[in-house]
Amino acid sequence: MSILDLNVGPQHPGSGHMRIMVKTDGDLIVEATPDIGYVHRGVEKIAESRNIIKNIPMLCRPNIADDSHLNWSYIAPIEELQGVEVPERGLYIRTILCEMNRIASHLYGMAIMGGVFSGHTTMYMFGFGDRELLLDLHEMLTGARMTFSFSVPGGVRRDLPKGFKEKLLDTLDYLERHLPAIDRIFLSNPIFVERARNVGVLRKEDAIRLGVVGPVLRGSGVRCDVRKDAPYGAYDKLDFEIPTFKEGDSLSRWLVRFEEIKQSMAILRQAIRDIPKGPIARKVAIVIPRGEAISRIESARGEINHYIVGDGSDKPYRVKMNTGSFKNLLALPFLLKGVHIGDLPIIYGSLDYWPIEADR
Repeated sequence: MSILDLNVGPQHPGSGHMRIMVKTDGDLIVEATPDIGYVHRGVEKIAESRNIIKNIPMLCRPNIADDSHLNWSYIAPIEELQGVEVPERGLYIRTILCEMNRIASHLYGMAIMGGVFSGHTTMYMFGFGDRELLLDLHEMLTGARMTFSFSVPGGVRRDLPKGFKEKLLDTLDYLERHLPAIDRIFLSNPIFVERARNVGVLRKEDAIRLGVVGPVLRGSGVRCDVRKDAPYGAYDKLDFEIPTFKEGDSLSRWLVRFEEIKQSMAILRQAIRDIPKGPIARKVAIVIPRGEAISRIESARGEINHYIVGDGSDKPYRVKMNTGSFKNLLALPFLLKGVHIGDLPIIYGSLDYWPIEADR
């Protein structure tokens, strides 16, 4: 055996700066070790010196593609400690923003998977082109295309603007018509199927043992989703399915995300139809009572948690984040061991890993 050490990164590999230290024997990977931390910003520690409102923009930025879920995850334990009940209309608006953001994030991920990891430039353009329509809706609702800082203790910053419902429904109608084209040119493309099927297989029992979450877990046949298992927001009032695929390979993980787009569209149609009238927020004091609380939110990359400790001041005594990307990275060394070096990009891309939210 002749072992060769390779560094994959830390140049930008498609979704952020990181390095994978790889040992190979010929073109077979003997060992792979993720070396994270290149975009570590220390946001958890910084949050201890800022009040709870000033923390919101900073704690959204570890994942600019899916920041509404990070925002909600940070706010939820604060609201629990404050004992505040968000008005039902505010919960519906949060749910609407998060499901739009989930679709946009999955389209972003498929674009990167197609263009960067598979050399499929048409999918790159399709993904980013369709995502722009969601960003327009984000801007219409929140005033920003990304990093919204929209949820605050007690509710949301603003109500649905005039014409938003109509524009949302028009966008969903377009996406519904265009999804078959995405399926045809990418997910059902014989070239991509050949590259991703039976590559990077994560068996159900291994997925559970490694503690992966989100589409990575559901791609291995485990029906687990916080929106169903521990409903929050408006999810207990909405009818939707949790897509799973039992194969556990790189293809299945993207098929889960594709099917989740359809489910998010169904959620949005129901939410915009059934959203109740009333206030969007309650006025609350900018303090965190003494105590501790933890959130569970289902982001585009799986369950995320914020652990908050309050000491009665306007600043959190402790903030701890645990994100879907960090949990799912635990599977990468397991999936890469014994595979051909040429399969590394496909496997890595199938995790939809976002280094910045893992590094924090």
